[in-house]
Amino acid sequence: MLNNIGLPGLLLIAVVVLVLFGRGKISSLMGEVGKGITAFKKGVDDGKKEIEDGLADAKDVTPAEEKDNA
Repeated sequence: MLNNIGLPGLLLIAVVVLVLFGRGKISSLMGEVGKGITAFKKGVDDGKKEIEDGLADAKDVTPAEEKDNA
């Protein structure tokens, strides 16, 4: 159904959305979306750093007998 929407269809949808919500409302909504994306990226980076720090502090607790067998 959506695979045959061309450029004219997308433009028509954009105009209808602009008329219904107004420029100010759409602008503030896009600003909030941008803040959300930024916060998500920051959270992902913090999570990666926390995992890497945890791996650096990890100790090998394998018994010596099993290390010799490997």
